[in-house]
Amino acid sequence: MTPLSLNASEHTPVMLREVLESLSPQAGETYVDGTFGAGGYSRALLNAANCTVYGIDRDPDAVEIGKKLAQENPRFQILQGNFSEMDKLLESQNITHVDGVVLDLGVSSMQLDQAERGFSFQKEGPLDMRMEQRGETAAHLLNTLSEKEIAHIIWYYGDEPKSRSIARAIVSHRQKALFTNTLDLTKIIHSICKRHPGQKIDPATKTFQAIRIYINKEIESLEQGLMAAERLLREGGRLVIVSFHSLEDRPVKAFLQLRSGKSLGTSRHQLSVTREEKSPTFQLIQKKTIAPTDAEIRSNPRARSAKLRWAVRTSAQPWESVSCK
Repeated sequence: MTPLSLNASEHTPVMLREVLESLSPQAGETYVDGTFGAGGYSRALLNAANCTVYGIDRDPDAVEIGKKLAQENPRFQILQGNFSEMDKLLESQNITHVDGVVLDLGVSSMQLDQAERGFSFQKEGPLDMRMEQRGETAAHLLNTLSEKEIAHIIWYYGDEPKSRSIARAIVSHRQKALFTNTLDLTKIIHSICKRHPGQKIDPATKTFQAIRIYINKEIESLEQGLMAAERLLREGGRLVIVSFHSLEDRPVKAFLQLRSGKSLGTSRHQLSVTREEKSPTFQLIQKKTIAPTDAEIRSNPRARSAKLRWAVRTSAQPWESVSCK
C-alpha cells in the first residue's frame, strides 16, 4: 500500500449500507472502526451522524491515511495498534465506553492491491504478508519451517485438502532456491492444485490465506478483539462484524451464541470456555448472517463471500477470558 499516492475513496467498503443500518449511528455517540484500512466505514459514520469515531489499524500505511482524515475532520482520531487491544487503546484517550464497534476482518483491498506487500497471488512482489510491516515474513516462514509445520498451517488456516502435497513441494523447491517472490509460491501451488474449467476461486487462494492468517495471528487477534469489544461497549452498544470465510465466521458465531446464552456445537475452530452460568452480555437481534446483495456482488466481486453478524450489548458484566482452539 502506498497511502500518500493512493486515493482511498476509490475503495468501497463491503456491505456499507448494512453496516450503517446495524450500527445506527446517532449524534453525540462514539464509535470504533477497529480495522480502519482505507477509512470507508469511518467516513460513512462521520457523514451519517454528528458522532465521534476512533479508527484503529496495525498497518502503518493505513495509519497515515487516518492521520489525513483526522486533519480533515476533528471528530475523528486514528490510533495505531491491533483491534485486539481496542479497550486499552481507547483508555489511553480517556475513553472507557463506546456506543458501537465495527470490524471488517481479514486483509484489506488496499493491501491486496499493493504488489509490494506480498498479499496477492495475482501480483508479483516480495513474499511478505506482514500487516504491521515488522517481524518474520512469509518467505522466512516457508524457508525455515518443517514440512509438517507448513502442512499443518495450510490445512488448519486454509482448509486446504492438499496441504501435505503443497508442503512437500514447497520444501522440495526451497532446497534448490529459497522463496522470495509471490509468483514462485503461486506456481508451486498451481502445480499441485489444478484449476478446473469454470472454477471461480483460484487454487492458490487457500494457501495464501493460511500463511497470511498464521503470520499475522489473525484468529488470536479476533478472539481477543471480541472480548475487548465486550468490555468496551456500553449497554445498548452495537457490535458489527463482517467476515469473509468460515475460519473467521465460526469464532464470531460461537462467541455471539455463547455470549447471548445459546448452546454451542463442536468445531476445531470453536471457542473453549469454562461451563459456568453467566448472564448474557449480548442480545442477538438477527440470528442469521446478513449477506451482500446481488447488485453489490456484481459491482464488487470481493463482497461475494462476505457475512455480517451483529449484536447489542446488555448490562451484564464481561465474562472471563476464553481460548480459541
